[in-house]
Amino acid sequence: MVLKLSNISKIINAEFSGNGEFEVAGISSVEKPKRNMITFVENPKKISNPDLCGALLIPKKFFNDFKGFNLLLSDNPRLDFAKLTNIFSKNLVLTESVSIENFDKLNISFGAESKIGKNFICGRNVIIGNNVHIGNNVLIGDNAIINSNVILGNNVKIGQGTVVGSEGFGNVRIDDGSWKHISHLGGVSISDNVSIGSNCTIDRGTIDNTEIHEGVVIDNLVHIAHNVVIGKNTAIAAKVGIAGSCIIGKRNMIGGMVGIVDHIKTADDVIISATSTVNNDLNESGIYTGIMPISKHASWKRIALWITKLDKIAKFLNLKKL
Repeated sequence: MVLKLSNISKIINAEFSGNGEFEVAGISSVEKPKRNMITFVENPKKISNPDLCGALLIPKKFFNDFKGFNLLLSDNPRLDFAKLTNIFSKNLVLTESVSIENFDKLNISFGAESKIGKNFICGRNVIIGNNVHIGNNVLIGDNAIINSNVILGNNVKIGQGTVVGSEGFGNVRIDDGSWKHISHLGGVSISDNVSIGSNCTIDRGTIDNTEIHEGVVIDNLVHIAHNVVIGKNTAIAAKVGIAGSCIIGKRNMIGGMVGIVDHIKTADDVIISATSTVNNDLNESGIYTGIMPISKHASWKRIALWITKLDKIAKFLNLKKL
């Protein structure tokens, strides 16, 4: 795909300066700029030789630093960079637009009473169970499994190897010490504009559905257990584990390797720092950090400061070293 600079400026709603007829073939990094591509420069100090770039996407305030170059001038350069990546991602042929008639070609299994909307894009070796309802403009990557009784809204993306609607982890201990498995009879409901990464697992509910609400973005290698509810526009980084029946508020940001124990509730606009363990409800918005136990970020910083001084305090009090 090759686009003129002036056309790109209209698509992403940014001003351009320089040669509007300049043809852009893709996006290059500041470390390895290319003359036929556009480079996103958030900070002028980060690029050593702008002369090697074909065009630059920059914040408007840096216009004087790059006079004479082909420019896209942005009020929100990170957002416009994201728009650019979506434009040029169409060059990447990862999956094919398919219809039921050519499912055999891609080795796609399609269950009874399942329905697919318009512009369904699918990879190879995908399994779609019974009674699955898929909206419009849905993309499912290679080797994904969409189990029975799953609802996917419009504009949903499911990464390669992800399993949606798997059996949840529910067991009851018997008197002899063994375990009796609880069958999970619910499904999974995923709303519009949700993006789920590769190799994630989302368990179906025990009775009611597991719910992922509109605009949620989920990184790779995330596990969401049975009956979890994820609020609108929440972002979840890689290797997060959310145990059963948790209710996550709207616009939460959950850092990598966070563990959330079962039946936890979080307020709207909560940020949980990476590697934290959440073992109590977070009833107020704010930043939370820590593992012993989790607390408001400002409180945790004070606690952490005292932890580093414990040895000196012990020596001062003539206490024996542990």
